[in-house]
Amino acid sequence: MAKIVNSWNEWDTLKHVVLGDPTGSALTAPGPDWQYNAASGGMPLGYYGRFPEEQIEAAKEQQEGFKKIMENRGIKVDRVVVPDIIKEQRPVVLPDWTQINLHNVNNPRDAFLPIGNEIMEAPCSRRSRHYEYLCMRPLFEQWFKQDPEFIWSAAPKPRLTDESYVNGYYYDFAFVWDEATRKEKMLKSEYHLTEKEPMWDAADATRLGKDIIWQHSCVSNKAGIEWITRYLAQKGIRVHSVAFDSTKANYWRPWHIDVVVIPVRPGLVMFCPDKEPITPGFVEFFRKNDWEIVPAVRPSYDWNDELTMSAPYHGKGIHGPNWIGMNTLSLSPKEICVFEYEKDYQAQLDKLGFEVIPVAYDKVYKFGGMLHCNTLDIYREGKCEDYFPNQ
Repeated sequence: MAKIVNSWNEWDTLKHVVLGDPTGSALTAPGPDWQYNAASGGMPLGYYGRFPEEQIEAAKEQQEGFKKIMENRGIKVDRVVVPDIIKEQRPVVLPDWTQINLHNVNNPRDAFLPIGNEIMEAPCSRRSRHYEYLCMRPLFEQWFKQDPEFIWSAAPKPRLTDESYVNGYYYDFAFVWDEATRKEKMLKSEYHLTEKEPMWDAADATRLGKDIIWQHSCVSNKAGIEWITRYLAQKGIRVHSVAFDSTKANYWRPWHIDVVVIPVRPGLVMFCPDKEPITPGFVEFFRKNDWEIVPAVRPSYDWNDELTMSAPYHGKGIHGPNWIGMNTLSLSPKEICVFEYEKDYQAQLDKLGFEVIPVAYDKVYKFGGMLHCNTLDIYREGKCEDYFPNQ
C-alpha cells in the first residue's frame, strides 16, 4: 500500500498538499474568544455576518490558479471538504456556550499539524473554529484505510468555557489601554487566553525536522505549548517556545509564526525585522548550528481592503504595506511560491538562489491567510533530520 503522509519540515520537495476553501466565510459573532472590528467595512465591533459571495468567488478563482501552478509541477492537490455546518452558518449550542456563527475552513495550516507520518488536529482556542476539524475528516478516513503508517491523532479538545478567557480583555484592549499598555502586555505574553486548559494553533509552529520553533501568541498559550512539548518529546522532537516584540510592526496581538520566521532551505531562515525575538538564545540557536538568518526586505505592496478577517482593532481595514507577503510556500529547497505583488521580496529570494513562482493571492488574504496558511503539507520527500545538533 502507498505511503501517503510524510512531512517533517517546511522545504523538502512537495508531492501532495491540501488547499483550503473560503466557502461560507463569515466574520464571527463576538465573544470572549475573539472579536473582529471591521467598522470601515460596514461591520464594526460587535457585528458579524457573511462575506459577500462575489468576494468569496474571487478568492476561489485565485486558489484555482494556485492549484494549477502546483499541479503543473507534478504536485497532487486535494481540497478541504467544507462542512455543511459552515456552508449554512449554523449556530453551535454546547452545554457551556453558544456560538451564533462560524469562521471558515480556508486555512488548514491553522488547525492541523503534520509531524512525519502523523497529522494532529489542533485544540484551537476560538469557539467559531470548534468544528473546523470536520474539513479534513473525509480525507483522513480515506488515507487511514490506504496508508497503514498514517497516524491520525487529535490533541485534547478544549472546553472553551469563560474561564479559558480573560474577562473584559477586548474592551480594555480597544477602548482602555494606551499603546504603552498594549506593548507591555505583548512583552509579557499576556493576551486574552488564560492557562485554564491547553490551547494552540498549528500555524504557530515552524517545523525543522527534529526541532520545532513554537510561538507563544494570542492563540497558543503556555499550557498548550507545554502539552505539545511533552507529547512530541516522546517522538524525539524538541519544541522551542519563543516570543517576539512586534512593536515596530504596530502589532500588539501576534498570532501565527509563518509571518515571522520562515525556513526556506537547510541552513537558511528568513526573518521579519519588525518582529524581534525577545526569548534569550533564539538567534544564537540558529547561528551555532551554522544557519544564516536573513532579514526580509520591507514589504512594498499597498493593501487597500476595508472588509477583511485581518482587520486590526481600530476598525480601519488593511491599508499600506503588510508583512503577510513573507507568508510563502516552498515547493522544494530551490523553488518557492511568493505573493505576486511583493516584487522586492521576490528579487531578494532570487538573489538567494531560488526559482521564485509568483502567485496572485490578494483576494484570498481577506479570508485570513496567504500561501502558507492556505495549504497543508501532506507529503514531502525526505526524512526526519537533525539540523540543530548543537542545542
